[in-house]
Amino acid sequence: MRCLFLIVSTFLLSPVLGANADIAAGKAAYMTCVACHGANGEGNPALNSPVLAGLDEAYLSRQLRHFKNGIRGSEAGDTLGAQMRGMSTMLVDDAAIANVSSYVASLPAIATVAVSDDADLRNGENQYNASCGACHGGSAEGNVALNAPRLAGQDPAYTERQYRNFGAGLRGTHPEDRYGRQMKMMASMLSSEKDISDVMAFIASQGTAQ
Repeated sequence: MRCLFLIVSTFLLSPVLGANADIAAGKAAYMTCVACHGANGEGNPALNSPVLAGLDEAYLSRQLRHFKNGIRGSEAGDTLGAQMRGMSTMLVDDAAIANVSSYVASLPAIATVAVSDDADLRNGENQYNASCGACHGGSAEGNVALNAPRLAGQDPAYTERQYRNFGAGLRGTHPEDRYGRQMKMMASMLSSEKDISDVMAFIASQGTAQ
């Protein structure tokens, strides 16, 4: 019952995202992001830039606000987060964040991501569903009601880096990062390097999951 109350409360207290968003303006603003994240939000592993296509509007908006307000990307050692924090200042207000979040959320999810031949996807699936699936979905499709983002099709190096950042306290420690703190508590669930690698490969392999 407590979990249900929290979910319902979140919906009641949260603004209606995208209700007044200008997707055309968001597309124009996104042009400054293309060099790193790609024209279709496909990301660029060579630049350590994650896939954005397929992420939901609420998550995108929340992360952009967190970067802009120093809730994310301000911890010493999070060099790549600090870069994104600098870029977020180009979005001058909440309206600009809403616009670009709405546009990015409209991009279709990425269908395929390369996975290492050495990955044990069966082990990855088992470990993932034991530790992550309850929130992020059995196929890593995400769950908006639980504020859990889509992971499917994400670059495995990025996903692993974020998992380790949570565990190391580089992410999810700020008192205003409510959902990040929840993830930080979960970032010790995978017990071995092999399990971590296999789970990240499994997540990437679910790129076609909707």
